[in-house]
Amino acid sequence: MSVLNHAFDELDVHTLYQLLKLRVDVFVVEQTCPYPELDNKDVLSSTRHIYLKEQDSIGAYARCLAPGVSFDQGSAIGRVAVGLDSRGHGYARLIMKEAITTCRQLWPGKPVMVSAQVYLVGFYQSLGFQMLGESYEEDGIPHQDMMLR
Repeated sequence: MSVLNHAFDELDVHTLYQLLKLRVDVFVVEQTCPYPELDNKDVLSSTRHIYLKEQDSIGAYARCLAPGVSFDQGSAIGRVAVGLDSRGHGYARLIMKEAITTCRQLWPGKPVMVSAQVYLVGFYQSLGFQMLGESYEEDGIPHQDMMLR
């Protein structure tokens, strides 16, 4: 198992396909939420793609965005996904720790933000994130903005 960290231009087409398939499998199919998965943020030169590779498959993924892309006040971690067959092994925590480290290295002094699905607020709090404001609905799913200072 390896945790990898790449810019969009560093991804080969097979890896990119696997990353997008994982995200669609989790967010669109599993959560039955049709939404615009391809949002042009993946291709930004500042975006980092963090993923856990198990042999030839992607087990977990997170995307790091520069300040100002999704949140004005800080960098953002989003599209956090763990494949159905990879759950229960602590991969979400592992991928989030790598994503947090990446955001802190690339954008020092800026808080790290997440738009968490409400049912995962406790998980993000266990990583040090604090809730901001009220929860809201995005694409039919309750979300909560959270910040790690």
